[in-house]
Amino acid sequence: MVKKLLFLLLATGALLTSCTGNLRNWHKTECVSLDLDSIRARGRLVAITDFNSANYFVYKGEPMGFTFDILKAFTAHLGIGLDIITETHLQEAVKMLNDGEADIIASSITFAPGEVDQYHRTAPVGETRQVLIQRKPRNWKKMNASAIESMLVRNREGLTGRSVYIEEGSEIQLVPGSASGSAAGNITVVKVPYESDILTDLVETGEIDFAICDENMAKVSSASYPDLDVSTPVTEEQSYSWAIRKEHSAQFQKEFDQWLTTFRKTDMYAVLYDKYFRNSRSADIMKSDSYSLNSGRVSQWDDIIKLYSVSISWDWRLLASLICQESRFIPDVQSRRGAYGLMQVMPETGKHFGIDITASPRNNIKAGTEYIKWLHSIFDPKVPDKDELTHFILAAYNAGPGHVLDAMKLAEKNGNDPTKWENNVEVWLQKKSDPKYFNDSVVKNGFFKGKESVAFVNQVLGRYQHYKNIIP
Repeated sequence: MVKKLLFLLLATGALLTSCTGNLRNWHKTECVSLDLDSIRARGRLVAITDFNSANYFVYKGEPMGFTFDILKAFTAHLGIGLDIITETHLQEAVKMLNDGEADIIASSITFAPGEVDQYHRTAPVGETRQVLIQRKPRNWKKMNASAIESMLVRNREGLTGRSVYIEEGSEIQLVPGSASGSAAGNITVVKVPYESDILTDLVETGEIDFAICDENMAKVSSASYPDLDVSTPVTEEQSYSWAIRKEHSAQFQKEFDQWLTTFRKTDMYAVLYDKYFRNSRSADIMKSDSYSLNSGRVSQWDDIIKLYSVSISWDWRLLASLICQESRFIPDVQSRRGAYGLMQVMPETGKHFGIDITASPRNNIKAGTEYIKWLHSIFDPKVPDKDELTHFILAAYNAGPGHVLDAMKLAEKNGNDPTKWENNVEVWLQKKSDPKYFNDSVVKNGFFKGKESVAFVNQVLGRYQHYKNIIP
């Protein structure tokens, strides 16, 4: 058991480092806005959350989750975008919040002594209670209900002399005076840095006998584990909230609380709750290779994607996001224009590179990456910054290089920076639908609806960030 716990601790720590590093540094320098007016001016809400089987995960290539969908509904209400930072340790998340790296901690928070002075609590997001996770008897399928019940712990006295594992930072009091690692009331409470998903897995495999978890999360996790019982409550039901920065957040808190209070009365909230916490398909989803928290994969094509991403010096997760945007990982999809396969390559493009794009998914990805390599030969000399360059390559993949080059020329002619995408070249790509601009003498490729290509870039990069948050 000690070896597995150590392995999980190291794995979790490594994952957190890989998930939060670059994004957190970016927000520390860029996300200086605090209250609602400046959040709106920024155009993005920055939220800290944790990734798990209910709140935030990737399934079939797309980000999902109860917390994620509520955040998306709120940002849609504000008319702005959403950025996610993943962090599972509450105190670290609170520090990031108060340092101005984020606007809200979107994780289940129940009142803990001493924490009330560190942040403002939002209106309640929902209600839950803590329950005991335990294994059913070995041959429970052959036993009658009363026999099973007699062998399960249904009160605190049944835990006497046993060890119970809870998530680090939890303030659950099994018995008066219980504390981490101490045998209070003959019950040893052990606090470990693992969330419900991992604690449930440890009980199921027999590494530990008992854990205490949030009931909503326990229901989701246990859907994959019919040998577990999660029906013994150890606390009363209580509301849980999210956290907002204590200083300079009055506008934001008022707006969010009013919106959330109304939203919780809607059918949409009820549908989301049922979707994530009462879904009979939860077990199938969690066992699927498309469920990234378990598989560590985005799609069945990951190995091929990783292979060919090296040839273009891309993070494989960025290429995976592009493929998801193009085809939703369906290998034989064909557009009305004739583009085919995972990367929606045109037949003439495949022929140019001597590749039969219909022969196999591998061929299709090879042709798509050869095309990206060709785009790099055009834009690498023109856009020196690698992060900016990514925007231009993605736009050119969608629009064709000619329209992007036209937009760069229009940007330069009109006093903008032709090597910067946001608020510069992206603006002029969209203006190419206006005769005033597509008839300009610097434009060589005529009319183009650039709005779709700008959205394409944003969607690919947004999904890529979710992949980085969740997939190591």
